[in-house]
Order: sequence, then structure tokens, then C-alpha cells
Amino acid sequence: MIRILLVDDQHLVRAGIRGILDDEDDLHVVAEAAEGHAALAACRELRPDVVLMDIRMPAMDGLEAARRIAADEELTAVRVVMLTTFDLDEYVYGALRRGATGFLVKDTEPAELVHAVRVAARGDALISPSVTRRLIAEFADRPDHTRTPDRRLDALTSREREVMRLVAAGRTNDEIAGQLVVSPLTAKTHVSRIMAKLGARDRSQVVVMAYEYRMVSPGQPAD
Repeated sequence: MIRILLVDDQHLVRAGIRGILDDEDDLHVVAEAAEGHAALAACRELRPDVVLMDIRMPAMDGLEAARRIAADEELTAVRVVMLTTFDLDEYVYGALRRGATGFLVKDTEPAELVHAVRVAARGDALISPSVTRRLIAEFADRPDHTRTPDRRLDALTSREREVMRLVAAGRTNDEIAGQLVVSPLTAKTHVSRIMAKLGARDRSQVVVMAYEYRMVSPGQPAD
């Protein structure tokens, strides 16, 4: 059973999303919150698998709440998916940098919402990868979002750098395995080692790092 915390300051939005999720046998909304302070407290008490959280809320917004959840060592298993009205929103990029797994627009189809929650719970891939890559590419290409070289990159092997570029292109483990002619387990192992060496919380942060450290450029194919 995937346990979900739903965070949004609009009661009608929470009710609608809850109705969709609770209709699924493997999904259960364990609690709701209307702002970030309450969301953080609920995370510490209930340890949900996935937090669906609005970005713009009173008191503490979703961006700060996501940062605090990601920084809490006791909440490393909690995956945060941001909810936003627009699919191109600079706040979403900030959320990804601070530890959110990904994001969804609020007019997402019910089936896509359900799928996204399951994917987030697995920690297996980005949410809405095509939209997320477009957003990361737009903001990572700005000078103020470019980082100086990180010595942690020196620890990556040439194969791991290749895998990192494919992750940045939104490839799943199965797709990476097919392109590199290795087993899916080997591809998954490469991704896990990359995250460990870079200190990345999940694949989303690997993608952000790949763009920020210029391992890939916006619009550049990974092949």
C-alpha cells in the first residue's frame, strides 16, 4: 500500500485528488494539510511514501517544505511531488534542486496522476519527464544557475557519465539497458552508484546536476 500525504490550501482541490487516489486498491491518502508547517509535522509523524504538495500556500510554501523534508535525515524515504497550475514555473525548478522528485500540473488526467504517484513511490523515474526536462533546460541554461565544476564528478567512470547523460534525457532503466546493451539490473546499479557518488536524493537531482554541470546542454540529444 502506497501511503500519501496530500498538501494544498484549497479544500476542493484536496477533495478531488483524494477521491481519485482512494479509488485505487494500492493507494491511500493517510492525511491532508493546508500549508507547509502542517505538512512537515505530518511527514514526521506518519512517514508517508509520497507527498503531493502545492507550491503556493500561505505560512510555509511548498518550496520551503520540500527543502526541509529533503534535508531531514529521518525522511529520506519520503518522495515529494509538487503540484502546480502551470507546467513552466520557475518555482518548480527550485523545488527539484531542493529535493522534490518531480512535479505535476493540476489538470493532469486522473490515470496520469495515479501512475505518477506509483512511479514516485518507486523512486524509479522523473514525473512528466518531457515537461520536466524542458523546464530544467530553460533555467539551467541561465548564467546564474550554472555551477562551477564539482570534484564529485571526478569519481564517475566514463560509463557512469554516459548513463548520467541518458538519465538527463529522461531514459528509464530499461531504455538505458537497451541502448547500452546491458541488463536492466546493471543499468539500475549504474544509476544507484551515480546517485551515491553525487549525493543525489533521486534521479531528478541527477538530471539537474547533469544540466548545471554542463554534461548535457538544453536541446542536445543524449545519444
